[in-house]
Amino acid sequence: MQYQRFRESGQGGGNVTDIRHLTRPSRLPNKTPVILLIDDNAIQATIRQAILRRAGYFVIAALDPARALARFQQDEFPAVIDAIITDHVMPGMNGAEFVRELRKTHPDLPVMVISGLDDAEPEYAGMNVVFLHKPLLPDLLLSRLHDLLQQNRITAA
Repeated sequence: MQYQRFRESGQGGGNVTDIRHLTRPSRLPNKTPVILLIDDNAIQATIRQAILRRAGYFVIAALDPARALARFQQDEFPAVIDAIITDHVMPGMNGAEFVRELRKTHPDLPVMVISGLDDAEPEYAGMNVVFLHKPLLPDLLLSRLHDLLQQNRITAA
């Protein structure tokens, strides 16, 4: 994270107080795309995170879609999110519910949904997502993510 330093003059005797104000960069310095990865299965999330990181992406993993949505809406992530990859079946809030809520404030943010359920795809009709079926080979994940980001002119370093 980047820090900006502010100095404030105190009263009497010329005391100086340092105040550090945390500011979030709009993009990472090397323009690495930032991916929010949401999957309640920690093993699958870890594997996908490793694949994406090796391909040059900065990945923020979240296991709870409701918490990820709240953090996203409150702008609590350390960098601007360029795309979201989410699982479909998750406890509490499934992928379709997550995307539906996300679209209220971010209608154009690139989103990829991954599911092992063939009949889940219609739930995303009109939500502007890329839907992929499990099992998903790493090369397909990376090529579809690259295409999704290219459509929005965001590329990996």
